[in-house]
Amino acid sequence: MKFPSGEPILHISMPVRDLEESRHFYVDVLGCEPGRVMDRSFDVFFFGCQVTLHERPAEVLAPEQQGVRHFGVTLSDERWRELVDRLRAEGTVFLRPPATDYADTPREQHKAMVADPSGNAIELKTYKDPSAALTG
Repeated sequence: MKFPSGEPILHISMPVRDLEESRHFYVDVLGCEPGRVMDRSFDVFFFGCQVTLHERPAEVLAPEQQGVRHFGVTLSDERWRELVDRLRAEGTVFLRPPATDYADTPREQHKAMVADPSGNAIELKTYKDPSAALTG
């Protein structure tokens, strides 16, 4: 993976229960590009963000503790639909099934939320008008 010249790269680190099940989910299911591998962690490039997954099962939150904490990505409509279809084909359980908010308005968006095998919540979105993502 080549980083854009002069552009910052957002980095997130998260605990996971098991590296192999996490690698399968992020690389094989979500389609993220794998990065460096260390003894108890590895990187994936999550749609332009460097995500480091650390095998630290004691730090994984129980479902009742998860609350609103999540991260996500805004994709093109085509890419969003392809990813949702791939998640369905893999039998992924949606925390929030695919839905449409603000239908037939400039703020129309499609979104869904899944969890990785360790319960880290991931939101997937697409906007009819991408500029609506940052405006009221």
